[in-house]
Amino acid sequence: MPKINRPRRGSLAYSPRKRAKSPIPKYQSWPVYTGAPALQGFAGYKVGMTHVIMVDDHKDSPTEGKEIMVPVTIIEIPTMKIAAIRAYARDTYGKHAFTECWADELDSVLFRRITTPGDYDRETAKKKFADAVAAGMVAEIYALAYTQPAIISGVPKKVPDLMEIKISGGDIVKQYEFAQSVLGTEIRLDNTIQTGAYADITAITTGKGTQGPAKRWGTALRKRKHSVGGKERHIGTLGPWNPHHVRWQVPQSGQLGYQQRTEFNKRVLKIGENGLEITPKGGFLHYGVLKNPYVIIKGSIPGPVKRLVRIRPAIRLGEHVVRIPAIQFLSVQSKQG
Repeated sequence: MPKINRPRRGSLAYSPRKRAKSPIPKYQSWPVYTGAPALQGFAGYKVGMTHVIMVDDHKDSPTEGKEIMVPVTIIEIPTMKIAAIRAYARDTYGKHAFTECWADELDSVLFRRITTPGDYDRETAKKKFADAVAAGMVAEIYALAYTQPAIISGVPKKVPDLMEIKISGGDIVKQYEFAQSVLGTEIRLDNTIQTGAYADITAITTGKGTQGPAKRWGTALRKRKHSVGGKERHIGTLGPWNPHHVRWQVPQSGQLGYQQRTEFNKRVLKIGENGLEITPKGGFLHYGVLKNPYVIIKGSIPGPVKRLVRIRPAIRLGEHVVRIPAIQFLSVQSKQG
């Protein structure tokens, strides 16, 4: 009898596949950066997709120097505001928050997201922060930045999204000086990444609720003789009688989608100021008119329209030369059909 073998259905990566705890993605690692102190991230909201005609500038590509059509994703990126800076200390138990300093003036809409202490003394917090930096107790410094969805017409909410962004570059003293300089100010994407560079795009994927094993894991449908009673989408077995245990590798029904995913090494094709210049006739589907600054990313990214998207300089990219893309045409044809 021949030996029957086939690869298993569905990847076991990221198991268990549970719903994300928050619609705001979180980064556990940041790229190594040795230049002047700078913020290592930004955030925006996914608008939709279109296509551009550009000159292929990849070396040794079969179409190098020729015009090619490239699918792109648009992200609306209005300025973000720095609400606070936070210091992390490191000991034998790992990294933990040590102290933080908040800005003098914060948008009133931010208090719909968080509650700040009523007796907060900024000068005392600033002195504690500075003393900790001088004493060498601070290992890393992060900025607490929040988005401004109220000025975006396509996102139906006003409550901002708050997140941590790492400050890298130079020594810890220079990072502290930079953090103080941006505290309470507005930042832009071009302070973090430039046109033509590569970035990592992170978002929470489209949620699909509870799904069966056939859709969730890609198991084969059962044959006619084995699917009596409408069980063609069931799996063959949960496992043996002995040991009397269901292994976690067995494909079963459960949550599909709404999980954090990162697309590595996505190229930034353009950072624009006026979103009206790329808005198609009738607006983007399920989003509307783009009015704020925007960024064009090559290819697709995770998540549905209006989903919060975080952008980080590429962490898995080796040495490369930043080339400014030569975009010849961007489609603004109506997406309404």
